[in-house]
Amino acid sequence: MKHLMKRSAVVLLTALSAFTLACGYSSKATTPATAGTLPTIATLAPASATHGDAAFVLTVTGTNFSTTAVINFGGVEQTTNQVSGTQLTATISAADIANAGTVAVTVTNPAITGTGAYGSGGTLAETSGPMNFTIN
Repeated sequence: MKHLMKRSAVVLLTALSAFTLACGYSSKATTPATAGTLPTIATLAPASATHGDAAFVLTVTGTNFSTTAVINFGGVEQTTNQVSGTQLTATISAADIANAGTVAVTVTNPAITGTGAYGSGGTLAETSGPMNFTIN
């Protein structure tokens, strides 16, 4: 009788394990994020400044700017205002143009978090190609 109970317990545990694994209990299906919209820069206004000048407002014109797009000046995110889907502005500090040289300006459309199971889906952040800003 003891042998029969032991065998029954083994069979029961094996069946439960198989059922749990077959139902996918241990795996969580997720949908990967997809590519976001790639912004492009057409013009910068102004396109240059003189080192030592005061702070100024940089206007970036282009395409595919999301409502949360940000201007990056020299790789640093700037507080950005969206004028439209094709125009953004940011105030560039005097400290950012204190030295002569060239600074890369880009625009980033941030990632959008997915709303699917376990936060799946959404989009990836996309950053435009750089446009050079000259500091004379």
